Amino acid sequence: MKRAALLLLLLAACRQEMDEMPRHEFYEPSDHFANGMSARPPVPGTVARGDDLSPVPDEIPGPVTRAMLDRGQERYDIYCAPCHGIDGRGHGMVVQRGFPQPPSYFDPRLVAAPDRHFYDVITGGYGAMYSYAARVTPADRWAITAYIRALQFAQSVPVSALPEDMRAALETER
Repeated sequence: MKRAALLLLLLAACRQEMDEMPRHEFYEPSDHFANGMSARPPVPGTVARGDDLSPVPDEIPGPVTRAMLDRGQERYDIYCAPCHGIDGRGHGMVVQRGFPQPPSYFDPRLVAAPDRHFYDVITGGYGAMYSYAARVTPADRWAITAYIRALQFAQSVPVSALPEDMRAALETER
């Protein structure tokens, strides 16, 4: 009799509730957490695996060399020129096709901006510009920043301060 009661109890407890439970997609809205998400938000200060935790300097690290400027120009031509234009005035090919115009690097606000501003914008994006952190290495971000500074400096040098051969080359271009 005890066996029969135990067997009856086991059969009554064995229901197919798992088949009838509602299925939830990952990250779909839910009532489980206060923010309405279905997954617990990361704890503040959580660092993703592989994140670089070294401090980012406020200025271009190390001396600006010709190799760094060449690398910066190469990376700038690939990643920045489509929107900002080869000359940095904000008239790139993407803008010519109807996308919003980015600011000119010769805007007084950007000329006065610290080097770290350009690095941070390349890293995290700004306005309509998305982040290039996954595409451009930190060293290349600094190289691009150095190249932008070279573009800005070249714009501010008076023609009279240029060597004679450069002035002559400019005169023949006009």
